[in-house]
Amino acid sequence: MAENAFALIGAAGFVAPRHMKAIAEVGGELVAALDPNDSVGVIDSYFPAADFFTEFERFDRHIDKQRRRGRPIDYVSICSPNYLHDAHIRFALRGHAHAICEKPLVLNPWNIDGLSEIEAESGRRVFNILQLRWHPAIRQLKERLQTRPSPRLHDIELTYITSRGNWYARSWKGDMQKSGGIATNIGVHFFDMLAWIFGDLAQSTVHLSRPDCAAGHLVLKNANVRWFLSINAEHLPEAPRQQGQRTYRSIRVNGDEIEFSAGFTDLHTESYRQILAGNGYGLQDARTSIEMVHAIRNATPHPLIGDYHPHCERIG
Repeated sequence: MAENAFALIGAAGFVAPRHMKAIAEVGGELVAALDPNDSVGVIDSYFPAADFFTEFERFDRHIDKQRRRGRPIDYVSICSPNYLHDAHIRFALRGHAHAICEKPLVLNPWNIDGLSEIEAESGRRVFNILQLRWHPAIRQLKERLQTRPSPRLHDIELTYITSRGNWYARSWKGDMQKSGGIATNIGVHFFDMLAWIFGDLAQSTVHLSRPDCAAGHLVLKNANVRWFLSINAEHLPEAPRQQGQRTYRSIRVNGDEIEFSAGFTDLHTESYRQILAGNGYGLQDARTSIEMVHAIRNATPHPLIGDYHPHCERIG
């Protein structure tokens, strides 16, 4: 077997191929994969010998048998729907494996407390894929702002529009109880990145909270942040829409655009490399962003008064 044996939960999901690619590129072996959907031919591109299961009970039995035969799983990679992350992390720890979980780590801040107890009992670690922390442009921004601190709060404007079709609302992603809503599902890694650079949350105001978009204002220790997130193609700015683009990312810091559209393809592999090297981000690293999206999810939207994202006026 390879140096590190992996199992993967959620093999048919959108992000699973990035994890398979990362496992291969760090020299690991995917031993077993699970998904209730059997459209998982992508496994052949990376680990055609991996065992595959559509039932959790048989997957659980297989992992346990591997361990008892002296072939334990070292890491369980978790790409399942958001609301199942907590349970699947617990499964990994109980099976004497480390957990590598997609964002959001969990839906509620108190889930982190429970996992911390099990992590301590098991002697295994929980790692969260916070990939933007490894993006070169984002790391350069953090370093630059730390070496030249500002006496005033930085002015930040975050816009992220990633168009999705009608299927989104009918899937688990469109169910607030399962995904956590727009801010949690597509925004949590941006909120994590902002808190990582600009400090903890002091205040949060929500201006829009809809199934297809959300917007608000954050006061962080060192920044004021106007943010807008959407899955509606109608919310794209005119220029990218005319160019046929379906995704638009923009972060403006004190009026200057931060170019980070490139460099996304290898961030999962870099995350895995850092985890294996002992530099992965764990439970407490994820706490601030989970607290932020939990507050946003449970907030009552405010009228468009004061500091708000300019896209809010377009939507009404």
